[in-house]
This record gives sequence, structure tokens and C-alpha cells, in this order.
Amino acid sequence: MNSILKDDRVIVIDEHAHNLYNKRYYGNLTNIGLELSLIEALYLLNKDKILIFDGENIVDENRLTGIIKDKHIYSHYLVYSDLRTRGYIIKTGFKYGSDFRIYERGHSPGDGHSSFLVKILSEEQSIKVTDFSSYVRVAHGVRKSLLLAVVDDEYDITYYNVEWTRP
Repeated sequence: MNSILKDDRVIVIDEHAHNLYNKRYYGNLTNIGLELSLIEALYLLNKDKILIFDGENIVDENRLTGIIKDKHIYSHYLVYSDLRTRGYIIKTGFKYGSDFRIYERGHSPGDGHSSFLVKILSEEQSIKVTDFSSYVRVAHGVRKSLLLAVVDDEYDITYYNVEWTRP
């Protein structure tokens, strides 16, 4: 499927773009096509599902990876790719103060609610206890579990399922 790199989005303009949205819930359908985040686009590019053009030239995997690294979201791509490969549906979690929200295998947006909120941290990153507490509180408040995804310097990911408990 042909697509166009436009700022921080990739627009799939192929007539079959709706299949990516309706069957696997990639991106957002708009009046100009299927809008993908750079992370979703790199994942689909690596799976040979889309071709990306910048107007004249083909945008290859190395160039798109470079753009993502320049935006300091490569760890987000790694987590997204890992969870997608495991069969989860991933959507943004911005309104919950997290990086992603995850739908369990067999569930989808519009079919029910997501089960997890994902917060991505690097191995050397420190967070304040009050921030950590707010992540857990928000997840609990919307009846979701918090999944901390910690990415180390070798790009390995460790997941921690954090739950709120009453003392």
C-alpha cells in the first residue's frame, strides 16, 4: 500500500487502507486516508505492508528509524513492536497520561475497554514517587492495570505489572 510521509504522520492513500484499520486497528481513518503515527508506519514498513514516499523518493526503514530516533521515541517503537508482535492492539494513551493503552488479544477498540495502560521508561531514568503514584492511581481509577515497560541500553524490554492495593 502506498503512503506519504507528511510531517510527523504517514498517510496511507491506498484504496485498501481501510483493511489496516478495520481488521488490525492501525491508525485513524480520516477524509484524506489512514493516518499512521511514525511508530505504526515503521512497524508496517518492517512487515512489508506499506511503501512510504516523501513526495518523490521512497522512505526506507533506515531513514524512518533515524527520524524516530531524532524525535527520541525509539524506545516507544521498540515497545510498540514487541506488544504488536505478541498480538495486542495498541492505541495512544495520552488522555490517561500514559504512552499506550493495550487491548487484550481478541478484543478491540469499540469492542470493549483496554486492559492496560503502558508507561515507557528508560533504564537510567528516574521518576518521582508522586509521579509513579499518579500513574498507578489513574490506571486504577479507569479500571486498568499499569504496565511499566523499562527499556535498557541494549534495547531489551522488561515489563512490570503494577497494581494498586489497599493497605
